[in-house]
Amino acid sequence: MLSQRRILLAVTGGIAVYKSLELLRLLKKQGAEVRVVMTQAATAFVQLLSFQALSGHAVHCELLDTEVEHAMGHIELARWADVFVIAPATANTLAKMAHGLADDLVSTLYLAANCPVYIAPAMNHVMWNHPATQANVKILQNHGINLISPESGEQACGEIGVGRMAEPETVCQRLISDLTMPQSLANLNVVITAGATREPLDPVRYLTNRSSGKMGYALALAAQKAGANVTLISGVTQLKPPANCNFVQVETAEQMHAAVFENIENCDIFIGTAAVADYRPVVCGGEKIKKNADQLTLTLQKNPDILADVAALKTPPFTVGFAAETNDLEHYARDKLTRKNLNMIAANWVGRAEGGFERDENALDVFWQDGKKTLPMTNKTELACQLITLIAERFDAKTKI
Repeated sequence: MLSQRRILLAVTGGIAVYKSLELLRLLKKQGAEVRVVMTQAATAFVQLLSFQALSGHAVHCELLDTEVEHAMGHIELARWADVFVIAPATANTLAKMAHGLADDLVSTLYLAANCPVYIAPAMNHVMWNHPATQANVKILQNHGINLISPESGEQACGEIGVGRMAEPETVCQRLISDLTMPQSLANLNVVITAGATREPLDPVRYLTNRSSGKMGYALALAAQKAGANVTLISGVTQLKPPANCNFVQVETAEQMHAAVFENIENCDIFIGTAAVADYRPVVCGGEKIKKNADQLTLTLQKNPDILADVAALKTPPFTVGFAAETNDLEHYARDKLTRKNLNMIAANWVGRAEGGFERDENALDVFWQDGKKTLPMTNKTELACQLITLIAERFDAKTKI
Protein backbone atom coordinates (compact mmCIF):
# COMPACT_ATOMS: atom_id res chain seq x y z
CA MET A 1 0.00 0.00 0.00
CA LEU A 2 1.02 3.59 -0.62
CA SER A 3 -1.02 5.07 2.23
CA GLN A 4 -0.20 8.70 2.98
CA ARG A 5 2.42 8.83 0.22
CA ARG A 6 2.34 12.16 -1.60
CA ILE A 7 2.92 11.52 -5.29
CA LEU A 8 3.35 14.29 -7.85
CA LEU A 9 2.37 12.89 -11.26
CA ALA A 10 3.63 14.79 -14.30
CA VAL A 11 1.95 14.05 -17.62
CA THR A 12 3.67 15.05 -20.86
CA GLY A 13 2.37 15.05 -24.41
CA GLY A 14 1.82 11.72 -26.13
CA ILE A 15 -0.87 9.22 -26.95
CA ALA A 16 0.09 7.25 -23.82
CA VAL A 17 -1.52 9.99 -21.70
CA TYR A 18 -4.60 7.79 -21.43
CA LYS A 19 -2.52 5.32 -19.41
CA SER A 20 -1.79 8.05 -16.88
CA LEU A 21 -5.47 8.27 -16.02
CA GLU A 22 -5.44 4.58 -15.09
CA LEU A 23 -2.15 5.03 -13.22
CA LEU A 24 -3.72 7.85 -11.22
CA ARG A 25 -6.68 5.64 -10.36
CA LEU A 26 -4.39 2.80 -9.22
CA LEU A 27 -2.26 5.10 -7.07
CA LYS A 28 -5.35 6.52 -5.40
CA LYS A 29 -6.63 2.99 -4.83
CA GLN A 30 -3.37 2.21 -3.01
CA GLY A 31 -4.04 5.10 -0.64
CA ALA A 32 -1.66 7.68 -2.15
CA GLU A 33 -2.47 11.37 -2.35
CA VAL A 34 -1.79 12.39 -5.94
CA ARG A 35 -1.49 15.79 -7.51
CA VAL A 36 -1.10 16.24 -11.24
CA VAL A 37 0.85 18.62 -13.45
CA MET A 38 0.59 18.59 -17.23
CA THR A 39 2.43 20.09 -20.15
CA GLN A 40 0.41 22.02 -22.70
CA ALA A 41 1.05 19.22 -25.21
CA ALA A 42 -0.51 16.70 -22.81
CA THR A 43 -3.74 18.70 -22.67
CA ALA A 44 -4.11 18.21 -26.42
CA PHE A 45 -4.66 14.49 -25.78
CA VAL A 46 -6.67 14.51 -22.52
CA GLN A 47 -8.35 17.47 -20.89
CA LEU A 48 -7.07 18.45 -17.47
CA LEU A 49 -10.62 18.16 -16.10
CA SER A 50 -10.29 14.36 -16.31
CA PHE A 51 -7.22 14.36 -14.08
CA GLN A 52 -8.79 16.93 -11.78
CA ALA A 53 -11.87 14.77 -11.29
CA LEU A 54 -9.83 11.65 -10.51
CA SER A 55 -7.24 13.32 -8.26
CA GLY A 56 -9.63 15.62 -6.41
CA HIS A 57 -7.16 18.50 -6.79
CA ALA A 58 -6.60 21.31 -9.23
CA VAL A 59 -4.30 20.38 -12.12
CA HIS A 60 -1.36 22.68 -12.80
CA CYS A 61 -0.13 23.43 -16.32
CA GLU A 62 1.53 26.85 -16.22
CA LEU A 63 4.94 27.64 -14.79
CA LEU A 64 4.01 31.28 -14.26
CA ASP A 65 0.56 30.89 -12.76
CA THR A 66 -0.64 34.30 -11.60
CA GLU A 67 -2.85 32.72 -8.95
CA VAL A 68 -0.06 30.91 -7.14
CA GLU A 69 3.26 32.30 -8.31
CA HIS A 70 3.35 34.84 -5.48
CA ALA A 71 3.93 31.79 -3.26
CA MET A 72 6.38 30.15 -5.71
CA GLY A 73 3.89 27.46 -6.65
CA HIS A 74 6.37 25.20 -8.45
CA ILE A 75 8.68 25.18 -5.41
CA GLU A 76 5.75 24.39 -3.13
CA LEU A 77 4.74 21.45 -5.34
CA ALA A 78 8.31 20.15 -5.45
CA ARG A 79 8.62 20.32 -1.67
CA TRP A 80 5.18 18.77 -1.14
CA ALA A 81 5.99 15.57 -3.02
CA ASP A 82 7.44 12.40 -1.51
CA VAL A 83 7.86 11.03 -5.04
CA PHE A 84 7.86 12.66 -8.47
CA VAL A 85 6.62 10.44 -11.31
CA ILE A 86 6.74 11.53 -14.97
CA ALA A 87 4.49 9.24 -17.01
CA PRO A 88 4.49 9.36 -19.92
CA ALA A 89 7.88 11.01 -20.37
CA THR A 90 8.42 12.11 -23.97
CA ALA A 91 11.75 12.31 -25.76
CA ASN A 92 11.53 16.10 -25.58
CA THR A 93 10.97 16.05 -21.82
CA LEU A 94 13.87 13.63 -21.29
CA ALA A 95 16.15 15.89 -23.34
CA LYS A 96 15.22 18.97 -21.33
CA MET A 97 15.68 17.17 -18.04
CA ALA A 98 19.05 15.73 -19.04
CA HIS A 99 20.43 19.12 -19.99
CA GLY A 100 18.94 21.22 -17.23
CA LEU A 101 16.43 23.20 -19.29
CA ALA A 102 13.48 24.62 -17.38
CA ASP A 103 11.07 26.26 -19.80
CA ASP A 104 7.86 24.65 -18.55
CA LEU A 105 6.36 23.51 -15.27
CA VAL A 106 7.42 19.86 -15.54
CA SER A 107 11.09 20.51 -16.36
CA THR A 108 11.28 23.20 -13.66
CA LEU A 109 9.77 20.87 -11.08
CA TYR A 110 12.39 18.28 -11.95
CA LEU A 111 15.20 20.71 -11.15
CA ALA A 112 13.46 21.83 -7.95
CA ALA A 113 12.58 18.36 -6.65
CA ASN A 114 14.61 16.83 -3.84
CA CYS A 115 12.63 13.57 -3.70
CA PRO A 116 13.02 10.33 -5.72
CA VAL A 117 12.13 10.82 -9.40
CA TYR A 118 10.71 8.11 -11.67
CA ILE A 119 10.31 8.30 -15.44
CA ALA A 120 8.16 6.07 -17.65
CA PRO A 121 9.22 6.97 -21.21
CA ALA A 122 6.81 6.65 -24.16
CA MET A 123 7.66 7.31 -27.80
CA ASN A 124 8.10 5.75 -31.23
CA HIS A 125 10.62 2.90 -31.17
CA VAL A 126 13.00 4.70 -33.55
CA MET A 127 12.98 7.75 -31.28
CA TRP A 128 13.62 5.55 -28.23
CA ASN A 129 16.57 3.83 -29.88
CA HIS A 130 18.06 7.05 -31.25
CA PRO A 131 21.56 7.65 -29.79
CA ALA A 132 20.49 11.08 -28.49
CA THR A 133 17.60 9.63 -26.49
CA GLN A 134 19.71 6.78 -25.13
CA ALA A 135 22.43 9.24 -24.14
CA ASN A 136 19.86 11.41 -22.34
CA VAL A 137 18.50 8.41 -20.45
CA LYS A 138 22.01 7.48 -19.30
CA ILE A 139 22.62 11.04 -18.13
CA LEU A 140 19.40 10.96 -16.13
CA GLN A 141 20.23 7.59 -14.60
CA ASN A 142 23.62 8.96 -13.59
CA HIS A 143 21.70 11.79 -11.91
CA GLY A 144 19.83 9.20 -9.86
CA ILE A 145 16.62 8.96 -11.89
CA ASN A 146 14.64 5.71 -11.56
CA LEU A 147 13.82 4.36 -15.02
CA ILE A 148 10.66 2.33 -15.62
CA SER A 149 11.61 0.95 -18.99
CA PRO A 150 9.25 1.14 -21.97
CA GLU A 151 7.78 -2.06 -23.33
CA SER A 152 7.74 -3.67 -26.75
CA GLY A 153 4.60 -3.96 -28.84
CA GLU A 154 2.43 -2.33 -31.46
CA GLN A 155 2.51 1.44 -31.31
CA ALA A 156 -0.05 4.09 -32.21
CA CYS A 157 1.74 4.70 -35.51
CA GLY A 158 1.23 1.05 -36.46
CA GLU A 159 4.89 0.11 -36.10
CA ILE A 160 6.19 -2.49 -33.65
CA GLY A 161 9.12 -2.06 -31.28
CA VAL A 162 10.26 -0.90 -27.84
CA GLY A 163 8.78 2.45 -26.86
CA ARG A 164 5.33 1.82 -25.39
CA MET A 165 4.92 3.25 -21.92
CA ALA A 166 4.95 0.53 -19.29
CA GLU A 167 1.47 -0.55 -18.30
CA PRO A 168 -0.04 1.39 -15.36
CA GLU A 169 -0.06 -1.78 -13.24
CA THR A 170 3.68 -2.18 -13.85
CA VAL A 171 4.41 1.43 -12.88
CA CYS A 172 2.25 1.21 -9.77
CA GLN A 173 3.80 -2.09 -8.69
CA ARG A 174 7.31 -0.65 -9.13
CA LEU A 175 6.43 2.25 -6.85
CA ILE A 176 4.91 -0.10 -4.28
CA SER A 177 8.01 -2.31 -4.40
CA ASP A 178 10.42 0.61 -3.99
CA LEU A 179 8.47 2.68 -1.49
CA THR A 180 7.23 -0.06 0.80
CA MET A 181 10.35 -2.23 0.95
CA PRO A 182 10.40 -4.03 4.34
CA GLN A 183 12.78 -2.47 6.88
CA SER A 184 14.74 -5.72 7.01
CA LEU A 185 18.04 -3.93 7.68
CA ALA A 186 16.68 -1.34 10.10
CA ASN A 187 19.47 0.30 12.14
CA LEU A 188 22.14 -2.04 10.75
CA ASN A 189 25.44 -0.61 9.51
CA VAL A 190 26.21 -1.63 5.94
CA VAL A 191 29.47 -0.88 4.11
CA ILE A 192 29.45 -1.24 0.32
CA THR A 193 32.29 -0.87 -2.17
CA ALA A 194 31.48 0.04 -5.76
CA GLY A 195 32.97 1.07 -9.07
CA ALA A 196 36.39 0.48 -10.60
CA THR A 197 39.79 1.22 -9.10
CA ARG A 198 42.53 2.89 -11.17
CA GLU A 199 46.23 2.06 -10.82
CA PRO A 200 48.46 4.81 -12.30
CA LEU A 201 51.30 3.95 -14.69
CA ASP A 202 52.39 7.56 -15.07
CA PRO A 203 50.70 10.98 -14.73
CA VAL A 204 48.62 10.22 -17.86
CA ARG A 205 47.91 6.48 -18.03
CA TYR A 206 46.44 3.93 -15.66
CA LEU A 207 45.23 0.32 -15.42
CA THR A 208 41.50 -0.14 -14.79
CA ASN A 209 38.46 -2.20 -15.82
CA ARG A 210 34.99 -1.71 -17.27
CA SER A 211 32.95 -1.53 -14.08
CA SER A 212 30.41 1.33 -14.14
CA GLY A 213 29.53 1.14 -10.45
CA LYS A 214 25.79 0.86 -11.23
CA MET A 215 25.25 -2.34 -9.24
CA GLY A 216 27.02 -1.04 -6.14
CA TYR A 217 25.19 2.28 -6.20
CA ALA A 218 21.86 0.49 -6.69
CA LEU A 219 22.67 -1.71 -3.68
CA ALA A 220 23.43 1.37 -1.59
CA LEU A 221 20.01 2.81 -2.43
CA ALA A 222 18.27 -0.53 -1.80
CA ALA A 223 20.00 -0.94 1.56
CA GLN A 224 18.87 2.56 2.53
CA LYS A 225 15.29 1.67 1.58
CA ALA A 226 15.61 -1.39 3.83
CA GLY A 227 16.50 0.90 6.75
CA ALA A 228 20.30 0.48 6.86
CA ASN A 229 22.90 3.11 7.71
CA VAL A 230 24.99 2.95 4.55
CA THR A 231 28.63 3.78 3.91
CA LEU A 232 29.45 3.72 0.19
CA ILE A 233 33.14 3.55 -0.68
CA SER A 234 33.38 4.28 -4.38
CA GLY A 235 36.09 3.91 -6.94
CA VAL A 236 35.87 5.74 -10.24
CA THR A 237 32.36 6.10 -11.72
CA GLN A 238 30.26 8.71 -13.51
CA LEU A 239 27.39 8.25 -11.05
CA LYS A 240 25.91 10.74 -8.62
CA PRO A 241 26.44 9.63 -4.99
CA PRO A 242 23.21 8.61 -3.23
CA ALA A 243 21.85 11.13 -0.77
CA ASN A 244 21.93 10.49 2.99
CA CYS A 245 24.78 7.98 3.00
CA ASN A 246 28.36 8.25 4.21
CA PHE A 247 30.15 8.59 0.87
CA VAL A 248 33.89 8.02 0.49
CA GLN A 249 35.62 8.61 -2.86
CA VAL A 250 38.83 6.71 -3.66
CA GLU A 251 40.85 5.86 -6.74
CA THR A 252 43.34 3.05 -6.16
CA ALA A 253 42.94 -0.39 -4.59
CA GLU A 254 45.19 0.59 -1.68
CA GLN A 255 43.08 3.69 -1.03
CA MET A 256 39.92 1.57 -1.08
CA HIS A 257 41.49 -0.93 1.32
CA ALA A 258 42.38 1.89 3.72
CA ALA A 259 38.90 3.45 3.45
CA VAL A 260 37.21 0.12 4.16
CA PHE A 261 39.20 -0.46 7.31
CA GLU A 262 38.60 3.10 8.47
CA ASN A 263 34.85 2.38 8.28
CA ILE A 264 34.62 -1.31 9.18
CA GLU A 265 34.22 -0.86 12.94
CA ASN A 266 30.65 -1.63 14.01
CA CYS A 267 29.86 -2.81 10.47
CA ASP A 268 27.15 -5.48 10.43
CA ILE A 269 27.19 -6.29 6.70
CA PHE A 270 29.97 -5.75 4.17
CA ILE A 271 29.17 -6.00 0.44
CA GLY A 272 32.21 -5.98 -1.84
CA THR A 273 30.74 -4.95 -5.18
CA ALA A 274 33.73 -2.95 -6.43
CA ALA A 275 35.85 -4.28 -9.28
CA VAL A 276 39.19 -3.92 -7.52
CA ALA A 277 42.37 -4.22 -9.57
CA ASP A 278 44.25 -7.38 -8.65
CA TYR A 279 47.63 -5.84 -9.47
CA ARG A 280 49.31 -2.42 -9.59
CA PRO A 281 52.55 -1.26 -11.21
CA VAL A 282 55.63 -1.59 -9.00
CA VAL A 283 56.82 1.79 -10.29
CA CYS A 284 54.62 4.72 -11.24
CA GLY A 285 56.55 7.04 -13.52
CA GLY A 286 56.82 10.66 -12.45
CA GLU A 287 56.74 11.71 -16.09
CA LYS A 288 54.74 10.51 -19.08
CA ILE A 289 56.20 7.31 -20.53
CA LYS A 290 57.44 8.07 -24.05
CA LYS A 291 56.86 5.77 -27.00
CA ASN A 292 60.53 5.13 -27.72
CA ALA A 293 60.89 1.33 -27.60
CA ASP A 294 59.04 -1.25 -29.71
CA GLN A 295 58.13 -3.14 -26.54
CA LEU A 296 57.41 -2.10 -22.97
CA THR A 297 57.59 -4.41 -19.98
CA LEU A 298 55.51 -3.64 -16.91
CA THR A 299 56.23 -5.23 -13.54
CA LEU A 300 53.13 -5.60 -11.41
CA GLN A 301 52.63 -6.43 -7.76
CA LYS A 302 49.58 -7.84 -6.06
CA ASN A 303 47.10 -5.49 -4.44
CA PRO A 304 45.67 -6.20 -0.97
CA ASP A 305 42.62 -8.45 -1.00
CA ILE A 306 39.93 -6.30 0.60
CA LEU A 307 37.26 -8.98 0.70
CA ALA A 308 39.49 -11.65 2.21
CA ASP A 309 40.91 -9.22 4.78
CA VAL A 310 37.42 -8.19 5.92
CA ALA A 311 36.33 -11.83 6.24
CA ALA A 312 39.52 -12.61 8.21
CA LEU A 313 38.79 -10.08 10.96
CA LYS A 314 38.55 -11.48 14.48
CA THR A 315 34.85 -10.63 14.51
CA PRO A 316 33.97 -10.18 10.84
CA PRO A 317 30.77 -8.65 9.55
CA PHE A 318 28.42 -10.70 7.40
CA THR A 319 30.55 -10.61 4.25
CA VAL A 320 29.17 -10.71 0.71
CA GLY A 321 31.42 -10.92 -2.34
CA PHE A 322 30.87 -10.53 -6.06
CA ALA A 323 32.32 -12.54 -8.91
CA ALA A 324 32.20 -11.65 -12.61
CA GLU A 325 32.98 -14.68 -14.74
CA THR A 326 33.30 -15.57 -18.42
CA ASN A 327 33.12 -19.35 -17.86
CA ASP A 328 32.48 -21.99 -15.17
CA LEU A 329 30.55 -19.44 -13.13
CA GLU A 330 29.38 -21.68 -10.29
CA HIS A 331 32.76 -23.42 -9.94
CA TYR A 332 34.71 -20.16 -9.62
CA ALA A 333 32.08 -18.50 -7.45
CA ARG A 334 31.94 -21.36 -4.94
CA ASP A 335 35.73 -21.57 -4.91
CA LYS A 336 35.92 -17.87 -4.03
CA LEU A 337 33.19 -18.30 -1.40
CA THR A 338 35.19 -21.04 0.35
CA ARG A 339 38.70 -19.72 -0.20
CA LYS A 340 37.90 -16.27 1.19
CA ASN A 341 35.58 -17.55 3.93
CA LEU A 342 32.62 -15.47 2.75
CA ASN A 343 29.03 -15.74 3.92
CA MET A 344 27.60 -15.20 0.44
CA ILE A 345 28.73 -14.49 -3.09
CA ALA A 346 26.78 -13.04 -6.00
CA ALA A 347 28.08 -14.10 -9.40
CA ASN A 348 27.24 -12.84 -12.87
CA TRP A 349 28.29 -13.55 -16.43
CA VAL A 350 30.28 -10.94 -18.34
CA GLY A 351 31.04 -10.71 -22.04
CA ARG A 352 27.59 -11.91 -23.09
CA ALA A 353 24.78 -10.21 -25.00
CA GLU A 354 22.92 -9.27 -21.81
CA GLY A 355 24.01 -8.11 -18.38
CA GLY A 356 27.47 -7.50 -16.98
CA PHE A 357 29.59 -4.36 -17.01
CA GLU A 358 28.26 -1.05 -18.35
CA ARG A 359 24.70 -2.38 -18.68
CA ASP A 360 21.49 -1.28 -17.00
CA GLU A 361 20.32 -4.90 -16.58
CA ASN A 362 21.92 -7.90 -14.94
CA ALA A 363 21.20 -11.35 -13.53
CA LEU A 364 22.83 -13.01 -10.54
CA ASP A 365 23.43 -16.49 -9.21
CA VAL A 366 23.83 -16.14 -5.45
CA PHE A 367 25.61 -18.85 -3.46
CA TRP A 368 26.13 -19.60 0.23
CA GLN A 369 27.53 -22.63 2.00
CA ASP A 370 24.49 -24.85 1.65
CA GLY A 371 22.32 -22.96 -0.80
CA LYS A 372 21.83 -21.11 -4.04
CA LYS A 373 19.30 -18.72 -5.55
CA THR A 374 19.04 -17.38 -9.10
CA LEU A 375 17.89 -13.79 -9.59
CA PRO A 376 16.78 -13.49 -13.25
CA MET A 377 17.68 -10.73 -15.68
CA THR A 378 16.12 -7.41 -14.71
CA ASN A 379 17.14 -3.78 -14.27
CA LYS A 380 19.85 -3.27 -11.66
CA THR A 381 17.58 -1.20 -9.41
CA GLU A 382 15.10 -4.05 -9.03
CA LEU A 383 17.91 -6.62 -8.88
CA ALA A 384 19.55 -4.70 -6.02
CA CYS A 385 16.30 -4.77 -4.03
CA GLN A 386 16.01 -8.52 -4.57
CA LEU A 387 19.62 -9.10 -3.49
CA ILE A 388 19.29 -6.89 -0.39
CA THR A 389 16.18 -8.85 0.61
CA LEU A 390 18.10 -12.12 0.21
CA ILE A 391 21.10 -10.79 2.15
CA ALA A 392 18.77 -9.71 4.97
CA GLU A 393 17.24 -13.20 5.08
CA ARG A 394 20.62 -14.91 5.25
CA PHE A 395 21.97 -12.41 7.79
CA ASP A 396 18.91 -13.01 9.98
CA ALA A 397 19.35 -16.78 9.68
CA LYS A 398 23.01 -16.51 10.69
CA THR A 399 22.35 -14.34 13.73
CA LYS A 400 19.79 -16.85 15.01
CA ILE A 401 22.25 -19.75 14.94
